[in-house]
Parts: sequence; C-alpha cells; structure tokens
Amino acid sequence: MHYPSSWLQGASLGESIACELRLQIIKGTIKPGEVLSENRIAADFGTSRSPVREAIRTLSSEGLIRLERMGAVVLGLSLKDVEELYDVRYLIESFVQQRLPRMKLTGLLPSLKQTIDKMELAARHRDVVDFSFQDLSFHEAMILEADHTRILHLWKSIRHIVMTVMLVTTEEVFSEGDDKVQFVVNKHRILIEGLESKNPGRIEDVVREYFSDSRTTLHHSFPSQ
Repeated sequence: MHYPSSWLQGASLGESIACELRLQIIKGTIKPGEVLSENRIAADFGTSRSPVREAIRTLSSEGLIRLERMGAVVLGLSLKDVEELYDVRYLIESFVQQRLPRMKLTGLLPSLKQTIDKMELAARHRDVVDFSFQDLSFHEAMILEADHTRILHLWKSIRHIVMTVMLVTTEEVFSEGDDKVQFVVNKHRILIEGLESKNPGRIEDVVREYFSDSRTTLHHSFPSQ
C-alpha cells in the first residue's frame, strides 16, 4: 500500500514525502530502530534533500521519529500510541457532539447523510481509499461545524496520523467481509441518530459505543505492536 495520490492535491513535495513515510512507518514497513537516510530518501523520491528535511521535521514533531546525531531514528507507532490517539479523538468528538445539538444543524445533517451514501458506494466498489476518506470527512465535518478554535487546532495536530491510521484500519475492516463494512457504515448512521435526538445522555452513549468498537478494530490492525 502506498499513500493515495488523490489525497495529496495541493501538498508540497515535503508534505507528500512525509505522508508516504508516515504510512510506511505506521504499517510497520519501516520498522522501529531503523535510521532514515536523507540521501536514500531523496534518491527514492527523485528529489533534493530539502523537501526530505521538511518531511523529517514533520515526522519528528509527530513523534514518529527521533532526531539524533546519526540521523533520524524511527520510533514507530505502538498499539499504546494508537490507543492514546483515539483517546484524544474521543475527547474531541464527545465534546463536539454535545455542543452541536445546541446549534442549527440544517446543513450539517443532510451533508453527513450524503457522506454515508458515498461510503456505501465506496464499499460496493471495494474502494478502501475512498471509504476511509469519506469516513474522515464525516467526522471532520462535525468538528468544523462545532466552530471551536481550540478544538479545531487540537484536531489538526493529529489529523494526518488519524487519516493514515484510518487507511490501515479500513483495509482491515474490508478484509473481514461485507458484513463488517456494513456494520461500520451503520455505526455512522447511529451517530447521526444521536445528534438528531438532541439527548445528551443518548449522544454520550452513542459516541462511547462508537469508539469502543473502534478500539477492537485497532487491536486487529496493530496486533503485534
């Protein structure tokens, strides 16, 4: 698996390199302890070392690599790391979904339902890339609608890693068959039903259940870390 080129529109070369390296690190193709060589990466991508340095700085800020005198040492993303990432997602989304019912959602709810339709279309075509992109778009739409500057800033700090982890976990979901894929689609419908209820207790239960199941998928996708 390579990072989808369709997700790189408007990205700089350094950002594109970071995205590909991030995916290979998270999937374990590039293993913890490996030292990343600027020269080798530049040669692999057919570029100068400048965008490679940009990519390495990005991955370092995300905690995926550690800069040392010998070069950039890969730290990787352990199951504990991914669980903590989802803890942050849960905090963000539980806050957002409690906030949204106090706002007018006339445009958001139809948009979320259209996104689910796109997920179902991607599922029929066995399109892992588009399914995971629509999944991310669904959650991001709610975060943007909440109109909370600090929450949005927090989301953006983890967005790239979340997007990459979603790609990996969606591949796992698809490998489990159509019933599992449909189950994931239906989980998103239940999130909408929670919002439509405007019941804080119901919303809290729905979000908790959503992320509880997501943790199970994480354990299947990152079993040996």
